[in-house]
Amino acid sequence: MKYATFSLSGDPTPRLGALRDDRMLDLTAFARRAWPEAPLSLLALIQRGPEAWRQMQAIAAEPGDGAETHAVESVTWHAPIPRPLKNVFCLGRNYAAHAQETARARGQDATLPTVPVIFTKAPTSVAGPFADIAVDRRVTDQVDWEVELAAVIGIGGVNIRQEDALQHVFGYTVINDLSAREVQQRHTQWFKGKSLDGFCPMGPVVVTADAFGDPQAKRLTCRVNGVVKQDGSTKDMIFPIGLIIEWLSKGLTLEPGDVIATGTPEGVGLGRTPPEFLHDGDLVETEVEGIGTLRNRIVG
Repeated sequence: MKYATFSLSGDPTPRLGALRDDRMLDLTAFARRAWPEAPLSLLALIQRGPEAWRQMQAIAAEPGDGAETHAVESVTWHAPIPRPLKNVFCLGRNYAAHAQETARARGQDATLPTVPVIFTKAPTSVAGPFADIAVDRRVTDQVDWEVELAAVIGIGGVNIRQEDALQHVFGYTVINDLSAREVQQRHTQWFKGKSLDGFCPMGPVVVTADAFGDPQAKRLTCRVNGVVKQDGSTKDMIFPIGLIIEWLSKGLTLEPGDVIATGTPEGVGLGRTPPEFLHDGDLVETEVEGIGTLRNRIVG
């Protein structure tokens, strides 16, 4: 299943949808005919648990009469979870080559981490998969790109073992971990430079774990104005997703709907010679195999 959140031109209310080829099935309308208590958002569906997931999947598989579907180009796409209940968890330096390139750029020790480097992005940083990203140039002139695979927790827990961790994942999505590099370095902790408004484009869909396959065998790419900047594979993570969840959940309860961005491969602007940053008008495309592509334009 590929779940999305969208709205219509005549009604800005976010709706739960399922992507069917080039059509968006309006589950907010369609599911309620057979299931009056059907959840109205992806977050609500995730929180209802596995039985609700199975029921929604069965309903979405019904052919319907076509009245509840829309051409994908006719709808407004939102982030699948437009406002997470808490900060987006993020992994830093989780690909060896990326860890080394950014360390060199900062004149720091390039030793690889032995435990996950964890930070967060504010919920207000979340943006839609095709939204323009407004950058306040009074705050930053060093906006950088980072394509990432993100896992969405479906079953909560604490002290989750690595061997059980993927059973707690509802699905996967794409995140562009946009970063204001000079802000990030000025404040030492990364939170501020990672959390500016709109600096977490997400989507376009959440692919359920059963449909996604092996999360450690997916290609990630990032293009700026059509030029490839990042081209990597999730197989190169230092800490695979199961181990990330184990470390993150040590003494810290993960809850349904929590989003975990799992790090970025090499090729970010900071690590280039000379460094490259995004300018107004630039189009950033971040893609993860099996999910789709975010297309966000930087605007002043």
